[in-house]
Amino acid sequence: MTGKMKVALMTSLGEMEIIERDIPSVEENEVLVQLEYVGICGSDLHYFETGRLGDFIVKYPFVLGHEACGIVVETGKSVKNLAVGDRVALEPGKTCGQCSYCKEGKYNLCSEVVFFAAPPDDGVFQEYVAHEAKLCYKLPENVSAKEGALIEPLAVGFHAAMQGGAKLGQTAVVTGAGCIGLVSMMALKAMGVSNVYIVDVLKNRLDKALELGATGVINAREEDSVAAIMKLTDSVGCDLAIETAGTNVTTQQVIRMAKKGATIVLVGYTPTGIVDLPVGMALDKELTIKTVFRYRNMYPMAIHAVADGKVNLTGLVSHEFLLDDIQNAMSLSSSNKTEIVKAVIRIK
Repeated sequence: MTGKMKVALMTSLGEMEIIERDIPSVEENEVLVQLEYVGICGSDLHYFETGRLGDFIVKYPFVLGHEACGIVVETGKSVKNLAVGDRVALEPGKTCGQCSYCKEGKYNLCSEVVFFAAPPDDGVFQEYVAHEAKLCYKLPENVSAKEGALIEPLAVGFHAAMQGGAKLGQTAVVTGAGCIGLVSMMALKAMGVSNVYIVDVLKNRLDKALELGATGVINAREEDSVAAIMKLTDSVGCDLAIETAGTNVTTQQVIRMAKKGATIVLVGYTPTGIVDLPVGMALDKELTIKTVFRYRNMYPMAIHAVADGKVNLTGLVSHEFLLDDIQNAMSLSSSNKTEIVKAVIRIK
């Protein structure tokens, strides 16, 4: 396919612009996808607001967006698993396939990964993208394009739950009720965790957590979240805690609210990447602390969970914008977090 497509560029901090670029051509192992929806991720907002996330630093101009779904409109000559017309969710990271991490199945740790919207690699706030066919997952007919775009963050949630050894009978706590906190909660529930509580300071996000299936919520602006969890667990603490808020305070709190022998999973990035931890308490409790970097081998599980009705991704979305309205979409998502829980960009 030849022609031009719209692309949303971040030209400087807080500034977006729509331009035209050539529609990309496909390699023999790729498909051309006409994008339908792309989610606005917390990482996109970090780049939009500060120009960096940890060690990833933006060089302008830059294309944001990595949570994507669309329709296959062209296939490379070697592609056998997909056909024109298939709706697919795109896993955004291309890895080398040759390093020890890739060969062990831990491909998310590959140092040669090319990942949408992870500087210096452009993302997909645009109309078309050429992507490796093996990273494009065909969606069942009962999974919508909007849900397909949110398979990516849901994969993070399932990876966090798997890292934590989530299982039936546990009591879990998720700190942070943003998108990743909410999908982590839903992943825990889908995996059978009996009680999942969410902690945040924004009422609208806590209301959304209850709507999506949280056992209960704690507004940390109104009460001591550690004391609340201890009360709910008869002073024992939680079996599993997933930290998604990315703050010094919440990272300390998950250690304090965990029971002896519990597992802590750290997902959220702090602005500096550095936190002060009550290590003595972690040692005394003999806690297991794990971390999450994106995900691996989670797309099939996430897609099945949505198709089977175990996860309500449509309910996660609070706002929808058009690609032409990208400046407003990013600005509002950045400035109005009290109302916007999860925003998506409708491309097609």
